Amino acid sequence: MLTPYLEHPEHILSQWLEWRCHGPVAIIFVIATEGGGVRAPGAMMLVSADGQKAGYISGGCIDADVASQAEDCLRTGTVKRLIYGRGSPFIDLPLPCGGMIEVMIVPDANEDVIRACHDRLAARQTVLVTLDDNGNLVVASSGIPATGMTFRYTPRLKLRIAGRGADGLALARLASANGIETTLMLRDGEDIEEGKRLGLDNLVQLTSPEHLPELQDDPWTAFLLAFHDHDWETSLLQQVLQGPAFYVGAVGSQRSHTERCQRLADHAVPTHQIKRIHGPVGLIKAMRDASLLAVSILAEIIEAYHLRTYAPLHDTALILLAAGASSRYSDGDKLLAGYKGRRVIDHAALALSHQQVAARIAVVPPDAGEADGKADHTARTNALIEAGWQVAVNQDAASGMASSLAAGISAIRDNGSDPTHALVLLGDMPNIPDVHLFDLRDLITPERPAVMSRFADTTTPPAMFSAHLFDALEKLTGDRGAKQLFNQLENTATLDMPAECAVDIDTAQDLNR
Repeated sequence: MLTPYLEHPEHILSQWLEWRCHGPVAIIFVIATEGGGVRAPGAMMLVSADGQKAGYISGGCIDADVASQAEDCLRTGTVKRLIYGRGSPFIDLPLPCGGMIEVMIVPDANEDVIRACHDRLAARQTVLVTLDDNGNLVVASSGIPATGMTFRYTPRLKLRIAGRGADGLALARLASANGIETTLMLRDGEDIEEGKRLGLDNLVQLTSPEHLPELQDDPWTAFLLAFHDHDWETSLLQQVLQGPAFYVGAVGSQRSHTERCQRLADHAVPTHQIKRIHGPVGLIKAMRDASLLAVSILAEIIEAYHLRTYAPLHDTALILLAAGASSRYSDGDKLLAGYKGRRVIDHAALALSHQQVAARIAVVPPDAGEADGKADHTARTNALIEAGWQVAVNQDAASGMASSLAAGISAIRDNGSDPTHALVLLGDMPNIPDVHLFDLRDLITPERPAVMSRFADTTTPPAMFSAHLFDALEKLTGDRGAKQLFNQLENTATLDMPAECAVDIDTAQDLNR
């Protein structure tokens, strides 16, 4: 039985579809917050035609008024935007935190869009939804620049635990009590019986390190190892590190973790995979009681899931290549030319401007401001700095794109950001929507080290590479840049990009595309 206080979008959309069979359903979106608002932008609440409610916005009087307003919208069929708290006309409904919540009430959304969103989440895929000022909902595509407010929804957190004894049982019990789908893989029969007694579902019997169960992890799965047996530890970790789990942790002391990592290295597990393992686990590293250790571990897992959900590129460095000489452009610096209301370089520099990233590195040519009769490098550089980019000068820009990419990788290493990925962008591609970059991030996984965009059967930036490829990227030469390495790799992927997004400004005529 679903609680009225639904939180995850999959559950809320499922409830909308169920209620919609019996009449119109208002869906309310949080579209903006200031201060300590309870729910983040994108959070949803439902009100049915017969007054049932599911989900919540803030709680208490605010939600009661939103529900009343939604019932009015259902009667009139009108979309409504409301502000509560700071700047609101509802002075009798202040927010104790002193902040602001803005919501939009959509009285009867497009059922096909709601179903498509629900089905993607149920299939363990992310979905981006665009909401315009008229209350129209659209599933955002990597090929279509978003117009309106865009919300990114991710699959529910799943947890898989393998081990024996109190640690795994305590974590499974806590996670299950919080509504997290949990699979508990146990070696000992008495632990299985204790799991049944605790009412735990999804119990799996481990029989031997040579006969491990087939994994069904995805990028929204966390794995916790609670073994203290070398054979089991090594076999299980080798298996899980081949998959896409966003979190891999193992119980034990720092000494145990060091020894564990060395055993994996002895079994030829790559260093970049071993580095994925959290150990010692938990926000408080010295916890010894199973019940408190479970709280500490679950908090760490939720923190990692929160970053994966709300800051998917927090571990990614952006490299914007803007060192080209504009040799085919006949009228000055192409990156400073006007295009759709702003300069070409400004479009590119705004990529992911509201997202947390590990670093923003823009590579520019040398001798800024040199009177070469064509490019005003000073203006180009200043535009990037003003947009929040760290500028790296490529002294060898004339040799080709590969040298600029190498300069970007070197700047990442120099600034100490230590990202797990690099996202390569081009300064003369002004039409790349953020949703396309999110989709690239979703395609890259621990077992898939590189992804590139594709247009008309040609691979092109934007492209994303795992950090263990940085050495190889720095050694590239010529003007093909990252494509050289991409073509040499196995287990890569491409993401289609339509013509309107693939615009590459090389000539004055391209400005009209």
